[in-house]
Amino acid sequence: MNNIPPPSCPVAATPAQRLFFLDWLRILAFGLLVLYHVGMYYVSWGWHVKSSHIVSAIEPLMMLSSPWRMALLFFISGAATQAMLRRESTGSRAGLLKQRSARLLWPLLFGMLVIVPPQSYFEVVQKLGFAGSYLDFMPHYLSHDPNFCRLEEGVRKCLSLPTWNHLWFLLYLWIYTVLAWGLLRLAPSLLDRLGARISTSGPAAIMLGLALPLMLARLTLVQFEGTNNLVWDWYNHAQYLSVFLLGLLCMRGSANDERLWDAIARLRWPALMLALAAWGLLQAYFSHYADFDPPYLLRLTTRLLWGGMQWWAILAACGFARRWLNFDSAWRRRLSSAVFCVYILHQTVIILLTQALLPLDLLPAIEAPLLIALTFAISALGYLLARRLPPSLGLLLGIHEKEPATKRTKESATFGSISTASTPPP
Repeated sequence: MNNIPPPSCPVAATPAQRLFFLDWLRILAFGLLVLYHVGMYYVSWGWHVKSSHIVSAIEPLMMLSSPWRMALLFFISGAATQAMLRRESTGSRAGLLKQRSARLLWPLLFGMLVIVPPQSYFEVVQKLGFAGSYLDFMPHYLSHDPNFCRLEEGVRKCLSLPTWNHLWFLLYLWIYTVLAWGLLRLAPSLLDRLGARISTSGPAAIMLGLALPLMLARLTLVQFEGTNNLVWDWYNHAQYLSVFLLGLLCMRGSANDERLWDAIARLRWPALMLALAAWGLLQAYFSHYADFDPPYLLRLTTRLLWGGMQWWAILAACGFARRWLNFDSAWRRRLSSAVFCVYILHQTVIILLTQALLPLDLLPAIEAPLLIALTFAISALGYLLARRLPPSLGLLLGIHEKEPATKRTKESATFGSISTASTPPP
C-alpha cells in the first residue's frame, strides 16, 4: 500500500524495474480485505459485531482466501522493503527506518485513539449490553477497563482496551522492518547468498521448498491460534515473518535479473491448481470432522496442506499478476496513493454502516453489496478529504506529503512502491 506520487521523470526501461504487478497485487489484496471484512459480519465466526442473519453458506468461499490473504500482503511488503533499502546508501538507512516508523506508528496511534474506538463501542453494546453512550464508553476505553468480559464455551474472555483491531498489520510490519534492517546491517552477505539461491531455484524448490516455513508453522504452532496479541501471537509471527523475509529475499536475489519472477509466472497454473485442490480437501476435512475428532496423522497432514495452500496461492497470485498486470497507468498511481488511507478507515466504516442499516433489517443479499459499495465510496471520500489536511495531520491517515515535481520520488516508507528505479545492493 503506497501513497506517494509517481516518479516525475522517466526511468530506464530495464527489466529489473518493471515490477508494477506487485503494486497492482497489493491494491487488489486490500480491496479483497474490504470484501472479507464485510463477509465477517455474516458468517458464524467471531467478529466485532454480527448480523442477525447468519449465512454459513459463504464460509467455504471465505476460506478460499483466509489462509493466504494477509500472508500475501506481508510477502509484498517484504519485497517493497528490500526495494526501498536497495535504493538508498548504507548511511541513509537509519533515516529511512525513522521515516517508516513515523509513517506506520503515527497512523497506528491515531487509529487506536480515534478510528478504532467506535468498533469497540458497538462490540460491547451488542455482545455485553452496554447501555451508555459513546462518550460514556470512551473513559473505559482509554483507561484500560478490564471488566468487559463474557463467558464463551465456559471460558471467560475479556475485551482488551485500548486496542488496534485491524491496524495490527501496521505494528507487525514495523517490527518486521526493524528486523530486516538489523539483518541487513549484521548479515548482508548471508542475505545475498540466500537471495541468489532462491532466484535460481528450480520449479520443485519454488513450489515445495519455499512452502516449508508455512507448513512447519502450521504443523507446530497452530495451537497458539491467531490472536493479534503482539507478545503471544506465535503462530502469526511464524507465518507472517517467514513470508515477509521470503519477499525480501526474492527481491534481493532478483535485483539484477528477473528469472525468479519469470519462473513464478510460468508456475501460475500449477500453483493455482494445487491451491484449489488443497482448499477442496480442507473443506471436505472440516465438513466431515465437524462433530468429532479426526485421526491424529490426518490432522497433521491437513496442517501441512494448509501451509502449502498459503504458499501456492501466493505463487498463483504473483504469477498471474506478473503475466497480466505488469504495466503502469494513472489508475495504478491513484489507487496506490489511496489504498493506505482506505485501509485505515475501512473497518470502522463497515461497522458504522452495519449499525446504521440495522433498522432496515435488510436481507444479506441486498445489504452486503450495499455495505461493500458504501464502504469503498465513504473510504475514498475520506481519502480525498484527508489529502486537503496539512501534511502533519494527513500523515495520521496515511497521507504523505507530496514532493516537488522535479525531485525523484523516493520509496514509500509505508508499504512501498516496487516500480521505481533501483540500484544493485551495496
